[in-house]
Amino acid sequence: MNLARYFREDLVKLEMTTVVEPLGEEQSESKWQQNIKENVLDELVTLLESGVRIGNRTKLLNDYIHRERKATTGIGHGIAIPHVRSMQAKEFSIAFARSSQGYYFDSLDNQPAHLFFIMAAPPYDDDFYLKVYKSLAEMLQYDSFREELLSMQTEGELMRVLRTME
Repeated sequence: MNLARYFREDLVKLEMTTVVEPLGEEQSESKWQQNIKENVLDELVTLLESGVRIGNRTKLLNDYIHRERKATTGIGHGIAIPHVRSMQAKEFSIAFARSSQGYYFDSLDNQPAHLFFIMAAPPYDDDFYLKVYKSLAEMLQYDSFREELLSMQTEGELMRVLRTME
């Protein structure tokens, strides 16, 4: 599947800017970790919102938060793929963001996530949405692909990297 055709440079962020507050004395670690995850999701929804048609931004963010509470989308190896089917998604959309420092994302391997692919689709768009997810997950199995994503210098390189994996 040619995933490069679903990305645009304005939906790629090479360095995330989510601020992580230190753990407060009166705050539990689990609540602190949940706040980090929600702040990361907020930044990712902002990126997604910048280039595609979505409905109510707050409702979309809440859909992602509720989805993450059911099961994490932090799949390990420094990767998270937050994804939802939502009434707030007017069409299928996907964006990419990277963090050199990494963020807590309740990943399966308990390691910070550095590569984030965020996807949203209307509730009736199951087949296409699942094909994209499967294709992306297959590519992300390869160390060389992940390394290229981590070393990209420009937003446009994402399309080249995706094309090399087809």
